[in-house]
Amino acid sequence: MHVIVIGAGTGGMCLAHGLRRAGVSVAVYERDRTRTDNLYGYRVGIDSAGNRALRECLPPELFGTFLATCARAPRFFNVLTEKRRVTASFPLRPDDDPVNSERSVSRMTLRQVLLTGMEDVVHFGKEFTRYEQHGDGTVTAHFADGTSATGDLLVAADGTGSRVRRQYLPHAGIEDSGIVAISAKVPVTEETRALLTPEMFHGISSVFAPGGLFCIWHVMEFKWDRDGGLKHGVGGNERELIERWPGLLYDNTRDYINWGLSAAARKFPADVMRMDGKELIEVALGMTGSWHPDLRRLFALAEPETCFPVNIRTSVPVEPWPSTNVTLLGDAIHTMTPGQGVGANTALRDAMLLCRQLISGKQVLDAVAAYEREMIPYGFARVKDSLARMNGDAAIHKPVIGRAALAMTRAFFGVTDRVPALKRKFVDDLYTYRGADEHTSGGM
Repeated sequence: MHVIVIGAGTGGMCLAHGLRRAGVSVAVYERDRTRTDNLYGYRVGIDSAGNRALRECLPPELFGTFLATCARAPRFFNVLTEKRRVTASFPLRPDDDPVNSERSVSRMTLRQVLLTGMEDVVHFGKEFTRYEQHGDGTVTAHFADGTSATGDLLVAADGTGSRVRRQYLPHAGIEDSGIVAISAKVPVTEETRALLTPEMFHGISSVFAPGGLFCIWHVMEFKWDRDGGLKHGVGGNERELIERWPGLLYDNTRDYINWGLSAAARKFPADVMRMDGKELIEVALGMTGSWHPDLRRLFALAEPETCFPVNIRTSVPVEPWPSTNVTLLGDAIHTMTPGQGVGANTALRDAMLLCRQLISGKQVLDAVAAYEREMIPYGFARVKDSLARMNGDAAIHKPVIGRAALAMTRAFFGVTDRVPALKRKFVDDLYTYRGADEHTSGGM
């Protein structure tokens, strides 16, 4: 069996590692020209589901490198007002368990981890254009440079704009959620550190503000300094893994504060998607004139080259389809809003499940059918849950009832924070949801 994977993103590379580790021939085709293209470094929260998939698919030492290169874990989940008043602050669990912990990782760092040791598997500069299925059960992928590749299975891991999906499932649409977001990075310095409360600096913070504005803040601190040297106190196995890891040579990630400001699309200028970083920062400042001065200062200190707009999109659920030697994983089939923070973890879950099925001894079509029977229900369930948390039509974005919805949201978190039993249940439910694939078929 030879598997062709289109796209070297999180899900596609996790699958490739799992297949290669099991002795299955696999090749990944990526449109980026090099492993240093798209040097973005925003946070991905890897939950127990994602940890489980990475541990199962990656070689043990590389999984250890993944753990060593994560940022320090958040200690709190905070809910704030735009005046920086604390509505609730929930202590989070420590990250001392290699699987059953919530981890913070830079997207760029995770990309470099997943590309490690796969130089002979990943083919860069390969822009997929179309595929052909043949009568002998094989499938051929064609690329813009005139080359092609033939295998027994083609896996679409090419994201929200998947060209494979557009050819294979043309009825599987993508819709706007009605939400637009602006995101940027602020370097961690003495000045920027002082602009956040200790709970904010050591946690993940959500700001619910009038008009349906929402902002999320993450602080990412790594084990290496701004020059790439290991910080004082990093030792033992972690030091050895990072020093031996060639991916650090390609990774521009350094300590930073990440903010993401979102609201209903109608709140933004009509041309927001065409604005550059400086213009976007001015938009953020213009939308938050009544916010706490320290928060506004962090908007102003964002690095313009890291600031970009996102039109938040979501998949339209589709009914199951007849399985063939083409299948899909991650955003290529179930794009979801960031509302639940489970997009990357769901892609990793897909990769683990598909890998298990392909190495189980089943025929290719039987393995794909078993994978899709499980993936389609949980994938679109996550799409629905995520849209419920980030939808431009939600009450909180309405002109009149939005004020009542905001008051109810703050009241919910305020009461939950003050009642110990409710506080414990909130945290337990958070971890249960984010590790909900613990019983994925196949076991550990």
